[in-house]
Amino acid sequence: MDGKKWWQRLLGRNGVAELDPARPDLVVVASSFDDAEACSAALGKALDWTVDEPVVLRHHLRVPAGQVNAVQIIAAQDGYNAPPPRASGSLNDGDPAKLVLQRVQVLDALHCSQERSRMAGLAQRHDGDVLGWDALQPASRKKK
Repeated sequence: MDGKKWWQRLLGRNGVAELDPARPDLVVVASSFDDAEACSAALGKALDWTVDEPVVLRHHLRVPAGQVNAVQIIAAQDGYNAPPPRASGSLNDGDPAKLVLQRVQVLDALHCSQERSRMAGLAQRHDGDVLGWDALQPASRKKK
């Protein structure tokens, strides 16, 4: 045994149940691609979001292709990773590239706002911008 209680092993790190971001049944349950919309407003409109259950939170950024690796390295320090690109094209270093950064977490308006601000700063420091965010949960989950 590794010293963890059975419920800690079940829930994974930080007490958050593990959610595989590669699950094929994930669907968007909340999103905002409007800079002026507060996270609380976007989450208030979310109909299929199961509160207190983990989501795959994705931030959609546009940065110069030459900055993608630097952005990924910095985001990884906060537990974000970038899924493999769906289509690979050849971009010049200055061409804009769309980058999706994602991590699993329990979502609420405060933490969503904090992460949204963090991503805006990260993108801006690398000559990019944020397009928006979305949250995914399994379609099979029943709303509580």
